[in-house]
Amino acid sequence: MLRLENVVRIWRGPQEVRALAGVSLEVRPGEFVAVHGPSGCGKTTLLLVAGGLLAPDSGRVEVGGEDLYAISPERRARLRAARVGFVFQQFHLLPYLDVLGNVMAATLGHPTEGAEERARELLGRLGLGPRLRHRPDQLSAGEQQRTALARALLNRPGLLLADEPTGNLDEAAAEEVLRHLEEFARAGGAVLLVTHNPRALARAGRTVRMENGRFL
Repeated sequence: MLRLENVVRIWRGPQEVRALAGVSLEVRPGEFVAVHGPSGCGKTTLLLVAGGLLAPDSGRVEVGGEDLYAISPERRARLRAARVGFVFQQFHLLPYLDVLGNVMAATLGHPTEGAEERARELLGRLGLGPRLRHRPDQLSAGEQQRTALARALLNRPGLLLADEPTGNLDEAAAEEVLRHLEEFARAGGAVLLVTHNPRALARAGRTVRMENGRFL
């Protein structure tokens, strides 16, 4: 589902930093892979490049067999909307929309028949059925993250990219989010998680350590 081949990404400024220094990684359908390492080692850059949000300086990135950076920006955006779901530490919910509206925001630019019915089903499965009309400021942190997860899943992506999704959650809420990521992988999806959380690492099927833009 995801393949990175010798990917390099350089941040240029007063001092050049190789955020990704020739990394290669494959995440297959049904896999839950966690990347860990110290802050600043390139984990978030890895996810942005993998998700089509940040072009590498060199190397190849494939999602579902398609080279993300060999296609037009418009086609890449459509592919990302259809095949990739993102979950971040900061929930990135729109404060003026309720829970259902935030999940439905995933269909902007990617209209899907039956999306609202699927959104309601997902939210029910994630324990948010009674909260559809609540705004983000009326939710707990765990409820906000589950709303973000429902949004990521709405378009039936094959790949979930998760950046410290438990970082702002208490232990119980974190375990619930991790359980849903596991379920997604067991159903045939691919998960790439970056985290500092030992509990999250323990739930992954495979872990990879990263330092100075490289996998060890």
